[in-house]
Amino acid sequence: MKRNQIRFIVILGSFAIIGIIVIQIYWMQKAWNIKEKQFNQTIFIGLKNVAEKLSIYTQTDLPNENPVNQLSSNYFVVNTNSVIDVNVLDHYLRTEFSLLNIDTDYEYAIYDCHNDQMVYGNYVSVGGKDKNKEQKMTTNMPKYSDYIYYFGVRFPSKTNSLTGDMGLWIIFSAILVVSLIFFAYAIFIILRQKRLSELQKDFINNMTHEFKTPISSINISADVISNPSILADPERLIKYGSIIKQENSRLNKQVEKVLQIARIEKSGFELKNEEISLNEIILEVVDNCKTNNGKEIKLLTSLDEDIGIIYADRLHITNIFHNLLDNAIKYSTGYPEITFTTKIQNQTINIMVSDNGPGIGKEYQKKVFQKFFRVPTGNVHDVKGFGLGLYYVKNICSAHGWKIFVNSEINKGSTFVIEIPVK
Repeated sequence: MKRNQIRFIVILGSFAIIGIIVIQIYWMQKAWNIKEKQFNQTIFIGLKNVAEKLSIYTQTDLPNENPVNQLSSNYFVVNTNSVIDVNVLDHYLRTEFSLLNIDTDYEYAIYDCHNDQMVYGNYVSVGGKDKNKEQKMTTNMPKYSDYIYYFGVRFPSKTNSLTGDMGLWIIFSAILVVSLIFFAYAIFIILRQKRLSELQKDFINNMTHEFKTPISSINISADVISNPSILADPERLIKYGSIIKQENSRLNKQVEKVLQIARIEKSGFELKNEEISLNEIILEVVDNCKTNNGKEIKLLTSLDEDIGIIYADRLHITNIFHNLLDNAIKYSTGYPEITFTTKIQNQTINIMVSDNGPGIGKEYQKKVFQKFFRVPTGNVHDVKGFGLGLYYVKNICSAHGWKIFVNSEINKGSTFVIEIPVK
């Protein structure tokens, strides 16, 4: 699938997801408002009927305007124009709410004009089991200054009741959320597979070019050696024989690197930890690099003498330093200058490998440890490789329980830092 097609699918999918979410929220809010309006209207009818029955019971006239007033989303006050009997009010409330199928918990209080306060009446639950009448109100029911004789009714579980009535909407919303998560995950998988496909394609191209050069050299050398006239020139025979050996060793190293990564991913690897001198290993790697590297380089060391023995796998830690050195040498454009530094700081041994290379952009500094990843260089591919070296280094550090990261600026070189906790 082409990049433009994937981009189109992602954009179209994003718009679809946003549209579905907005529509769902809109209809959920609208359904909620309708349910709340129906609930309030039912409460108004019930409380008005209660007020009329109290008026008949006390033989007093109700005010001309609607006696029911809503002070908040779940609190209503009812004007009665007469003194209210608690037991009669309780009976009428139960009766009317039962007739109107109001199955929500409620509590009520009656205004006492002598004490100028709301006197708590009762809490009626849906199951019909009243709570203790002396129970304190969860919050004080506010007074209403426009009425003299009135009672207030609060529905503390109104929100839960409305939510329960919208059960079907909630189920549909949950299904929608699961569908959206699945869609987003599918897009993520597509993008990831696309990226892996591109990385693998780059890896195969790099591997082909990496193998082509030594194979060509071996082929040319073999042609020269197979010529009978070469026997008359022993020095030339030895020269081309050494070329074949050198290129064969190069091929073997490349194959071993690929197989090593494959073994790590397939079944992991077992560390053979032992007591080793960190500074001694570093000096050995530096001396080996100076001896065997044909390129003119400057290798410096600044090692903390207080660092003694660490517990690690000698082979793998040696490979780590060789990989970091190889990268620093390969990617340097001029005269390579590489510094190994060790120091102890905050109960941590810090190993730093610094170079004067071209540097790594901030957007690539975390990606350089990913498999097959190589920092983009446009159409120029002067440096050969598979993008496996730093991936190997990262895995070995993680297996030891160490941390590795890179500090770098463009045209100012790079510093790879390994942090080893002091045990």
